[in-house]
Amino acid sequence: MVTPAAERKAVAHLVEHHAMSERRACKAIGCCRMTVRYRSARPDDRALRERMIAIARERRRFGYPLADRQLPSIAVRRRLHVLLRREGHVVNHKRLFRLYREEKLAVRRRGGRKRAIGTRAPMLVPLRPNERWSLDFVSDQFTDGRRFRILAIVDDCTRENLALVADTSLSGLRVARELDRVIAERGRPKMIVSDNGSEFTSNAILAWADRARVEWHYIAPGKPMQNGFIESFNGRLRDELLNETLFSSLAQARTALANWLSDYNTERPHSQLGWQTPSVFASTFTPRRALAPRYATSTVPEPVASPARTGSVTAGNELSSG
Repeated sequence: MVTPAAERKAVAHLVEHHAMSERRACKAIGCCRMTVRYRSARPDDRALRERMIAIARERRRFGYPLADRQLPSIAVRRRLHVLLRREGHVVNHKRLFRLYREEKLAVRRRGGRKRAIGTRAPMLVPLRPNERWSLDFVSDQFTDGRRFRILAIVDDCTRENLALVADTSLSGLRVARELDRVIAERGRPKMIVSDNGSEFTSNAILAWADRARVEWHYIAPGKPMQNGFIESFNGRLRDELLNETLFSSLAQARTALANWLSDYNTERPHSQLGWQTPSVFASTFTPRRALAPRYATSTVPEPVASPARTGSVTAGNELSSG
């Protein structure tokens, strides 16, 4: 008997089945009578538990992995805690972690992947919106086995998801049309970063970049870490939507992607933005349309990644891309 609850249970058993007094039962098992007579003064947390369970079931990738035996620090608070506080629940992160474990909730940990060993330099974060966009493709399949692709576009400064275009085929011409559509809504970027896929190196994209006066930077082959912002976003997209949903048609996939895009920009707290949403963070800058002409006339390319250096990096505008 190593817990107060176990001691109370043992004393109650002695009193009920062996006709002992409370004093004698406590003396027999070496228990303090104050421990037996203590009554919890914790407030009723039924509403908090119900809302926590509802959010955990709705957003199954928000929470604490089963392997987290120790309480995470305040600096790495989980998004579940942020969402509850946003709704008005005043709860300490330690208390929330205790309730989460009592309800036997856990986020299934995905399989790990091999990581390169060596010295790395963090990517430079743009200081203004529309300074640099990142592009990449994500693949998935329908329930009947047919495959489709998703074109993802992200603003590296505000972390806004600018577009999620799903189709069974996405050519260079289609990518150019989608870029024109996004530019018409928010202005022209100064630079676009992508890998060396055939769609991004096609004549259609080269002609579009020259016509739109946009600097296009290709990362080194086999170095996806040079485009870390879109790679991190793709991981969140696959973990929170693609791996959790079965798509039966292209229309269903487009609807789900549109809903997730809106939720990502306006509801989902982002750990690298001080737990703000990308839309709220973007609203702290000068309106983007007013900045678009200045970006269009600039011809100085923005560095995508600083050269590798040894030691720590303490520049104020260098953040991790996770």
